Amino acid sequence: MRSPAAARDTDVGKLLVVVGLGIAALGVIMMLGVPIFRLPGDFVVKRGNVSFYFPLATSIVLSILLTLLMSVFRR
Repeated sequence: MRSPAAARDTDVGKLLVVVGLGIAALGVIMMLGVPIFRLPGDFVVKRGNVSFYFPLATSIVLSILLTLLMSVFRR
């Protein structure tokens, strides 16, 4: 019989593996040339040698995805 602390350690280990695989998958997608973080609602202003990038649409999409992900994990 495992102690509750050992069960938590196993759960954290599994979560780290899943997060790592997700980051690796995101890296592969970006290496293939898919513009993940350049959505149509993101603002880019370039003036001379200064550029400003405001990822409005990306922030909204990430917020929705993280909200859905957290609601799934709370159940």
